[in-house]
Amino acid sequence: MPRIGLFIPCYIDQFYPDVGLATLEVLERYGCEVEFPEAQTCCGQPMANTGCVDAAVPLAERMIEIFAPYEYVVAPSGSCVAMVREHYSDMLPLSNALQEFQAKTFELCEFLTDVLKIEHVEGQFPYKVGLHQSCHGLRELRLARSSETVGEEFNKARQLLEQMKGITFADLNRKDECCGFGGTFAVQEEAVSCMMGLDRLADHYESGTEVLTAGDMSCLMHLDGLNRRQPKPVAVMHIAQILAGRQPEGSVRVNATEGGIA
Repeated sequence: MPRIGLFIPCYIDQFYPDVGLATLEVLERYGCEVEFPEAQTCCGQPMANTGCVDAAVPLAERMIEIFAPYEYVVAPSGSCVAMVREHYSDMLPLSNALQEFQAKTFELCEFLTDVLKIEHVEGQFPYKVGLHQSCHGLRELRLARSSETVGEEFNKARQLLEQMKGITFADLNRKDECCGFGGTFAVQEEAVSCMMGLDRLADHYESGTEVLTAGDMSCLMHLDGLNRRQPKPVAVMHIAQILAGRQPEGSVRVNATEGGIA
């Protein structure tokens, strides 16, 4: 039974706690011993992304220290995991502790597919799902094949979801474009960020998405903020919630093509 340290990003902890609970439920369902280290703080990504790298260093060092006792570290966020695996090496001196922490840190879907080798997901989800692929997860963690690359098609999130009964998938015109969030980019370039988000939503609406999902709650937070302001919004759920057996709240937009962005 693998012993896992559950790494919950700041915005999930503060705004979407059910996503963290759903992640716990999914991991325990597959026999993992999961602990939530209460001393954990931010991974440092917001500071590093805005150029305040020195301010992020103590947070990175603290993360390594807190999660040292665990065999694996799992988070429901591709962007935070990418921060650890791809960018801590630029901030910290090379050490065994750093390399060990990076090697054992996984995004939820890749942990289920690559480490636990899950081949059967129980449950029903009889909705048309639009799968948003976040930039960090796609192009840094390689959770799916991006459209600009050549090679065999794969998608770790879809690999899990498609095992659920009744689920279908929206066929998007541009399946791996950025949602426009980009952390502080959404604040500094609000107009551009909103237009990018509305463009992504239009693709989902036209493709008949009933439930919009992703592995990054940050992307979903941005998209849902725009989505809720539309005449016929779709349901938005993190993939952990779907895998844990949650169902969409309220009514689901069945005929999405009748809607449109105001």
